[in-house]
Amino acid sequence: MNGKMKAVVKHKRGYGAEIQTVDIPKIHDEEVLIKVKATSICGTDVHIYTWDEWSRSRVNPPYVFGHEFSGEIVELGAHVTSVKVGDFVSAETHIVCGVCPQCLTGQYHICKNTKIVGVDTQGCFAEYVALPAKNLWRNPIDMHADIASIQEPMGNAVHTVLSGDVAGKSVAIIGCGPIGLLAIAVAKAVGASTVLAFDVNDYRLDLAKKMGATHAIHSNLLDPIAFVEQLTNGCGVDVVCEMSGHPTAIKQGFKMITNGGRVSILSLPTGTVEVNITEDIVFKGITVQGITGRLMFKTWQQVSNLLASGQVNIKPLITHHFPLGEFAKGFDLMIKGQCGKVVLHP
Repeated sequence: MNGKMKAVVKHKRGYGAEIQTVDIPKIHDEEVLIKVKATSICGTDVHIYTWDEWSRSRVNPPYVFGHEFSGEIVELGAHVTSVKVGDFVSAETHIVCGVCPQCLTGQYHICKNTKIVGVDTQGCFAEYVALPAKNLWRNPIDMHADIASIQEPMGNAVHTVLSGDVAGKSVAIIGCGPIGLLAIAVAKAVGASTVLAFDVNDYRLDLAKKMGATHAIHSNLLDPIAFVEQLTNGCGVDVVCEMSGHPTAIKQGFKMITNGGRVSILSLPTGTVEVNITEDIVFKGITVQGITGRLMFKTWQQVSNLLASGQVNIKPLITHHFPLGEFAKGFDLMIKGQCGKVVLHP
């Protein structure tokens, strides 16, 4: 398809982004062209927008960013047979090599040569996006485009929560950004007995309650460790899902975990975090997991099944909608923490 489109472009090495008119992407033989119906803002996009230390070392403007979306296939590459024009799709955003030791043993989510859509490649804050057909996930035709656009971050939450046993256990979700909020709903749906949500943002703690948190704790007003000690009769929680990236919160997570428990860390601290390995890991006999991406495509199937079952209601998480041209309003809300998930409409 020839022509021009509107897109949000990270136009310079610095704060912000801008709307530009750019070429509609040309597709290769193994790719498809997708007309974007809805695209949501991720924490990674905020890192890029604000031009923090991580983004300065990783991305190379100018380029179209964004990676969470849903849309309709409008054009197929010459070698594509797995999908067809008109299919309603979302996408796994990790483009993997298929030949490294990890890929060859089925561990595609930790491919050594991963490229991330909208970080290392052109993204989806646009009217159209081109992607490899192998990365697509076909959605139910009746799924709302907004819901379909946030399956990718929901996959992060599912991967984090379900990386160990949860049923009948106490689970602490530290950090109530959108993925933390999704993790609350997932933990409740799969049988956690208690779900504790920790944050310092009242707006997001209110959302945590709507998403099913048993307790929503403001970590600046109540001592998280003391609260857990009292609630669990001094035993600690069974599972900690760390979503905040804040050094203090991370250290609190290791203090509140029970002996033999599991700490799964999805967050990306911007600097070094000091942890007492002897007392808080070794002597406790805990499992510490780094979580990246989604299991391809096991996690996508789990996400799809949870949504279809009705056991996870993610509608309360989507708090704001804007036309693509008003993207800056969405980023401002994300930066201030006064939103759940923000969806943009091209």
